[in-house]
Amino acid sequence: MSDHATDTFVAHRDLLFTVAYEMLGSAADAEDVLQETWLRWVKADLEQVSDERAYLVRITTRQSLNRLRTMKRRRESYVGPWLPEPMLTTPDVAEHVELAENMSMAMMLVLETLSPTERAVFVLREVFDIDYEEIAAAVGKTPPTVRQIAHRARRHVEARRPRSVVSPSQARASVQAFQRALESGDPQGLLDVLAPHVVLMSDGGGIKRAALQPVIGAEKVARYITGGTGKVQGELSCETILINGHLALALSLDGVLDGIMAFHVEGDHITGLYFVRNPEKLTRVASETPLALR
Repeated sequence: MSDHATDTFVAHRDLLFTVAYEMLGSAADAEDVLQETWLRWVKADLEQVSDERAYLVRITTRQSLNRLRTMKRRRESYVGPWLPEPMLTTPDVAEHVELAENMSMAMMLVLETLSPTERAVFVLREVFDIDYEEIAAAVGKTPPTVRQIAHRARRHVEARRPRSVVSPSQARASVQAFQRALESGDPQGLLDVLAPHVVLMSDGGGIKRAALQPVIGAEKVARYITGGTGKVQGELSCETILINGHLALALSLDGVLDGIMAFHVEGDHITGLYFVRNPEKLTRVASETPLALR
């Protein structure tokens, strides 16, 4: 293994991880994909590689596609709603509007509705601005076919894309209002910050208690939250952290992390709550994960 091969892989590692995570919604699986990419990279004849970054992205995409097809089957037996694995991100991710929007829980759930190939094409083209010829080589299709897939995926996403993007200060105000109401057990405070059509999704993975179906409507969501906190045995605390480039709450019980609650905010109301309690998905919130688009 040459120093050049190692240095090149390390230089593009954050990009490759971001590509894999965007395609899979799972940091653990993205790390596995990077390991598989590395094993194939060190066996490659680099003298025959004209564009090393493109070659690495191609390997990562192919490995992600293979894993995504396996994950689709695995999720069919998942207990309750499946949510993306939350990651503690660096402040620069939140400052990069395009990256933060694409990394949001709400957007990641939209990507879940695409087929594996559609998701790969959409992510590579719309998120990472990779040209069609390169994408075609990565997914094993012709450039004209990739253009058709990209058009179909873009139309699908636009129909389901979370609508408004609010300023960081607006989002912070809504999340902090929610936090105050949660900590004080104030149902009216929750109702004041929740949109009438708010949707709460909770992911316990069959390990932790969670709603097996989405909870829809401000009154039902407020009742679900206050009912859940009222049954807590121990001291519940929460703090704001940056998850996937957006302000979120880390909920702890007697000082031990119990779950991550992410939000989608429109105007000055919360329209989406994503509560991840599955402990197997909470391993990437202890330290920041660097991400990259280029």
